[in-house]
Amino acid sequence: LYGLSSKVLHLSYNFLRANDLIDKASPYLLDISRTLGETTNLQELDGHEIVWLARFPGQHLVNLDFTVGMRLPAVFTASGTAILSRMPEERRAEVISRTPLQPITPYTELDRRRMRERIRTAAEKGYAVVANETVLGDISVAAPIIGRNGEAVAAINISVPTTRWTPEDAEARLAAHVQVAAASISQSKFAGYAGG
Repeated sequence: LYGLSSKVLHLSYNFLRANDLIDKASPYLLDISRTLGETTNLQELDGHEIVWLARFPGQHLVNLDFTVGMRLPAVFTASGTAILSRMPEERRAEVISRTPLQPITPYTELDRRRMRERIRTAAEKGYAVVANETVLGDISVAAPIIGRNGEAVAAINISVPTTRWTPEDAEARLAAHVQVAAASISQSKFAGYAGG
């Protein structure tokens, strides 16, 4: 008997319009999308999940179902892994322990030890690469956006299909793009944005 009306969109519109991080990040995501022809996204961590804040579809859109506001378990994604790589160990452990170990695809990583190793690798490299764990046929390369407190507040990623890319190619050719964009956004001092 109850349902959301179109008035709820007004709240979403005001949030997106007033969000300084989205405002600072959008030109970089749009530039990557136009230059590479691939889909770019901006996500932040909320509890043990990442939330889509912005999405710029490329010429070869991987998945039409991902929209602003969508959520996924952070540790199954490149963006979540990148964000956690720049957070204290206790925060990482909390997110991993709160994540239900329910596979989304046959390739979803459910071993908590390997999750921690992947996060540590992302911390060393400055970016994360995840393939096929939330969507079959999807490879994501992501880098963290750092807030004024030195911790990650969000991440940007480039999403490409396995029909045209391998994880190795995506890492070799796309990691620099997300790292440069994330570093530029981090240096923009987006109004002290603290995430959440």
